[in-house]
Amino acid sequence: MTGRIHEQHPFRTPEEKRDRVRQLRGRMAAPVTILTAGGPDSATGMTVSSLVAAEGDPGRIYFLVGPDTDFFDIMQHTTRLVVHVLSGDNRAMSDVFAGIRPSPGGLFAGLDVEYSEWGPVIPAIGNRAYCTYRGGVEESYSFLVSATIDHVEIDDLADPLLYYRGAYRSLS
Repeated sequence: MTGRIHEQHPFRTPEEKRDRVRQLRGRMAAPVTILTAGGPDSATGMTVSSLVAAEGDPGRIYFLVGPDTDFFDIMQHTTRLVVHVLSGDNRAMSDVFAGIRPSPGGLFAGLDVEYSEWGPVIPAIGNRAYCTYRGGVEESYSFLVSATIDHVEIDDLADPLLYYRGAYRSLS
C-alpha cells in the first residue's frame, strides 16, 4: 500500500499526447535559479531552469521567460536583474517563486532581502550574478533573453538544486 489514491497523477497528459520536445528537454538536467528584478516598490522574481551562463568578456546569461510575466516587464523597464543559483535546501523557496506554493504577503514575505542597483538580493543564497538586460528575441512560446554579467558572487555549493523530468533533484 503506497498511501496514494491514484497510481499516476490524475491530471497528467496521456503519454500519446505529450510534446516530444518537452519530453526531450525534461531529460536534460537543468540548474534551478531564482531571477529577481525591480526595487522596493516593484520587486518581483521567478524560478527559471532554462538558463545558460556563457563565458566571455563580458560573460553572458541566456534564459527563456514568458513575455507576459511581471518579471519580464520589470526587467525590461529597469534593465537589471539578479540570478540566484539555488541549493538543495531552497526547494520551498523555488516553489514560491514558481507560483506553485502559496506565500501570503508576496514572493519576498519572510525573506531577508537587500536591494541593489540590479534588483532584490536574497543574501541566504550565496551564488549569484548581477546582470544587465541586453535584449532578446521571441522564440516559440517564450522570449530568449540575453544579459551581460556585471558581477558574480561565489559561495560553496556542494548540493545544487536541479530540475530533471518534472521534479527537483540533487547530487547528493
